[in-house]
Amino acid sequence: MSALPSRQASLPKSGASVTVFAAPTSWIESDALAQCHQVAALDGMIHVAGMPDLHPGKGAPIGAAMLSSVLYPFLVGSDIGCGIAVFPIRLKRVVPEKLAARFPDLDRALDPERDADDPAWAVLDGEIPAGHVEGLGTVGRGNHFVELARVGTVLEPDHADRLGLAAGDLVLIVHSGSRGLGERILRAHTEVHGAGPAPDPAGYLAAHDAAVRWGSLNRRLMAARVALALGAEPTEPIVDECHNSVEIRDGAYLHRKGAARGDGRDVLVAGTRGTPSYLVAGHAGAEANHSVAHGAGRKMSRADALRRGRAKHTVEELRRTPVGSLVVCGDRQLLFEEAPTAYKRIEQVIGDLVDHGLATPVLSTVPVVTYKTADLDPAGDRRDTRRRRGRS
Repeated sequence: MSALPSRQASLPKSGASVTVFAAPTSWIESDALAQCHQVAALDGMIHVAGMPDLHPGKGAPIGAAMLSSVLYPFLVGSDIGCGIAVFPIRLKRVVPEKLAARFPDLDRALDPERDADDPAWAVLDGEIPAGHVEGLGTVGRGNHFVELARVGTVLEPDHADRLGLAAGDLVLIVHSGSRGLGERILRAHTEVHGAGPAPDPAGYLAAHDAAVRWGSLNRRLMAARVALALGAEPTEPIVDECHNSVEIRDGAYLHRKGAARGDGRDVLVAGTRGTPSYLVAGHAGAEANHSVAHGAGRKMSRADALRRGRAKHTVEELRRTPVGSLVVCGDRQLLFEEAPTAYKRIEQVIGDLVDHGLATPVLSTVPVVTYKTADLDPAGDRRDTRRRRGRS
């Protein structure tokens, strides 16, 4: 299949080129395109590549890879090292209700001293990056999650076999980042330099690299905590790709915010808690800044999703998804903000990646249990249901 034409737009001579890898029918907000052009106008910017999950962020687009001769910390953002990892897991029986009840509290951090005997620490090899012990083993808020999923359709059997996966197998998918460490690094820069470039690129990169390692460790710790709680043995990840980072490539700085490395990498492109996700083999070239999408991408702001969701759904309805999976989430507002309808269609995002020659789908995964935050107040379901009935 020949690649489809991309949405291309160039700024005046003082700006960089902008290419968005999405079909004309794909949902791309004008605000996101405007942010791409704003970034393209920055000093030293060479090329901005928008992924099919492109959407507006705080000051910079999410779902973009940005190549520049100048290093801009704000283009990476505060959650340095955020990424998605996939871990095989073997369970004897899969009953979503029973498994959901056994998920550990991933809002409670592991303390190296208080929890020194926790077996999850076995995944730690060496020192904790940057010595940052706060928030270890926690998932965070927003779109972060830990999900027990089942391999659905296998599209590339040979590739899936190399990964050790077949239809029906179970995996843990962990999406989280560097928690407070990345925020601390960005704040140290912005308090002095705002959205300007890093005056000491090497210093920023050293801190950045530690945060990336911390994020990977955090995903491994959470996977181990969940596996042990479900009665399984922890495993090594078969995929672990960061999507908030910067790297030096061909003498320039390649910033990624909500975009994963797509040059010969396996990437889990996350759907929603009520739709499949897709593991893809990335083969993106220079025009796409060697990057692929990282997820479905929001199409509603959190405020819109909250307002529309409350008018349409109860908490109970949102905790059982269209694919029959369960959602563990004690924060009712977060349930509405992260509803599947708040996101773009994952099939469209994957289709755009395929049509533009950026990736090949290997297999799909279907949620069984998705953990967002500990459910410590199950009575909240009943109160929310009563309020909704009262409104109607």
